[in-house]
Amino acid sequence: MTKLYDDSNWREEYKAYTSSKTQLELLEKGPKQLAQAWILGAMYNKWKKMKGYDKLDPKENEGQLQSSLGEFFNKQEKVENG
Repeated sequence: MTKLYDDSNWREEYKAYTSSKTQLELLEKGPKQLAQAWILGAMYNKWKKMKGYDKLDPKENEGQLQSSLGEFFNKQEKVENG
């Protein structure tokens, strides 16, 4: 999938928006633990939102192939009773 924006240098750009020593270290050295990767991902999403790039991402598929548990049981009952 081709992105409509260039995010190759987002870490350098984000440094101008933070003064947190922890965040700056993550941006420079990268994550070493899972929780750090989550933080870095949140920072990336915040950067996209600040730049307005979050609106360019594809829409999430909502509502398709969803049913209630009650509907499931009703269909199951119909199958069992013939």
